[in-house]
Amino acid sequence: MKTAIPTLDTLVRDWHLIDADGEVLGRVASKAALALMGKNKPTYTPFLDTGDHVIVVNAAKIRLTGRKEEQKIYRRHSGYPGGLTETKARTVRETRPVRLVEEAIQGMLPKTKLGKQMYRKLKVYSGPKHPHDAQKPTAMAV
Repeated sequence: MKTAIPTLDTLVRDWHLIDADGEVLGRVASKAALALMGKNKPTYTPFLDTGDHVIVVNAAKIRLTGRKEEQKIYRRHSGYPGGLTETKARTVRETRPVRLVEEAIQGMLPKTKLGKQMYRKLKVYSGPKHPHDAQKPTAMAV
């Protein structure tokens, strides 16, 4: 019996909508990462991008458990000596709430060219509106 390998012609990419209002960040991120990788489909292949598109709305209303608002730190480096910038989760939520969700999901994807290709299918919006109504996204429960 031969193993069936999906091709680009046979792939069907669905669109999923996740409402993050009041949901825990890690749970939303893991559901979105599974859908982006395609692990929720029977045609999952580790070396191919068989995943779906994911839209996350209400990123500004996502919930962090425990004391992560004060304790969780987001770091980025400019590449220059002494160029490390550290920002608390509360400040990131106030300034760029989309970044909270994007970094959590990106951290759960593979760190390869394939992972970057999967990440491009993610759309995150801080409010309830999104411009992807024409794709008819299906609601995904968290």
